Amino acid sequence: MSDTHAQDHITDLFVIGGGINGCGIARDAVGRGLSVSLAEMKDLAWATSSASTKLFHGGLRYLEYFEFRLVREALIEREVLLKAMPHISWPMRFVLPFHKDMRFDSETPTSRLLTTVMPWMKGRRPAWLIRLGLFLYDSLGKRGILPGTAKLDLAADPAGRPLDPKFKTAFEYSDCWVEDARLVVLNARDAEARGAEIMTRTQVTGAQRLDDHWVISLKDLSTGETFERRARMLVNAGGPWVADVLRQKLGQNSRESVRLVRGSHIVVPKLFDHGRCYFFQGTDGRIIFAIPYEEDYTLIGTTDADHPDPETAPTCTPEEQEYLVKFASQYFASPISRDDIVWTYSGVRPLYDDGASSATAATREYVLTLDDSAAPLLNVFGGKITTYRKLAEAALEKIGTVFPDLKDDWTAGVALPGGDFAVGDVAKLTAKLAQDYPFLSPYATRRLIRAYGTEAWDVLGDATSAADLGQDFGATITARELDWTIAHEWVRAGEDFLWRRTKLGLRLSEDQRAAVDSYIRAQLAGPAA
Repeated sequence: MSDTHAQDHITDLFVIGGGINGCGIARDAVGRGLSVSLAEMKDLAWATSSASTKLFHGGLRYLEYFEFRLVREALIEREVLLKAMPHISWPMRFVLPFHKDMRFDSETPTSRLLTTVMPWMKGRRPAWLIRLGLFLYDSLGKRGILPGTAKLDLAADPAGRPLDPKFKTAFEYSDCWVEDARLVVLNARDAEARGAEIMTRTQVTGAQRLDDHWVISLKDLSTGETFERRARMLVNAGGPWVADVLRQKLGQNSRESVRLVRGSHIVVPKLFDHGRCYFFQGTDGRIIFAIPYEEDYTLIGTTDADHPDPETAPTCTPEEQEYLVKFASQYFASPISRDDIVWTYSGVRPLYDDGASSATAATREYVLTLDDSAAPLLNVFGGKITTYRKLAEAALEKIGTVFPDLKDDWTAGVALPGGDFAVGDVAKLTAKLAQDYPFLSPYATRRLIRAYGTEAWDVLGDATSAADLGQDFGATITARELDWTIAHEWVRAGEDFLWRRTKLGLRLSEDQRAAVDSYIRAQLAGPAA
């Protein structure tokens, strides 16, 4: 934590929430000349922002709800983001198998319109409708890197081998993968490098609104220390807690709220050998993805279920696990079972409450509300990871009414830490790291480039042998890497590193995970007295 807890200094902007929206806004704001502080009550990306389906995508299914503006913005944004973070994001092709006899119980605006005009279409997404959707998907956004839609003969294409032979045809289109939790950390790191104060494990316990500024009461959850910060403007980017922060911590009355929707995922051993993702349509009208994951696994998700409140920890229930297993097994030639599941995770999406009839139909649009009746307050409702940078720009447009001398938009095309290389040069960078550190295993070399990009050399430093990297914790984790993430990425516990900065917890035993946690805590505690 920077500086002493001085109470006389007034910061321009105080951001509540260390998820992707809070960190994205903090980065954008400090780059425009504002002084910024951010507080996160746990770890960066602790909640929703580390529990996504890990995709930069336009949202093909949102076209069925006529959310054309949202889809267009997201489609255009994909390539902007790819160029800024080519180490943690990359293009991916998506295979959508089609079977003419499959029926769907879909209640989207599109399906209602179709069945009104053509009653015999009830329960079907015909091939021409899928083609139309994919044509719009290709056309709404600018594409310079990503290839367009193609039709596949599954009898001849390798993508057909893992599937049930009844699927003869598929459509293939482009979207992108992203390491979601690393995206948050890199935004926070860039914000800090530009002068922002980033405080993790720091809870906002209340805030008092004075005539021209806010007094924010805080508690350092690591030490128990309480202190204050003062700010001319407050940004509430509390994610699932945004409404609670607004009413309970800030004492504000508002009708604005979020609809909490739980998305659950399962991870199973690798189901196919190619690098493409599957897009499956369910008979209930929903969709799921089956995605290559961490080289040796397949990620399957997600569900959409209303979640009761942010204080109830989201978990992938047995019913959700069974749902995802049965859903995927309709498509794969070899069905999967719950016994195949090696890990599950769930996140709560704080969607803007637009009164939709179902969790699936709730809008993915973000809503920003500005209360400038006294010391200004900006509340962030909803949003999706693909449009986090555009959300930040929209937030800064509103913040600019309070601070009219802001610099212009700047984040498009500006690389995040480690991302200062060209899209498509990952293999070249990986080969260079292998040449410079020949004692690394091929897996370790690939992993370090994907995690840190050009900063992999900073992580490894002057090491000339594996012994120079210190203790080996398994799965290519070394003391030197842990030390670097403690110093530079706010790692404070084993779970921060094993399940958010990386997903290496999948590859370790319980004893190995405990050893990583013990090492991190010992390093933070310092030498024994």
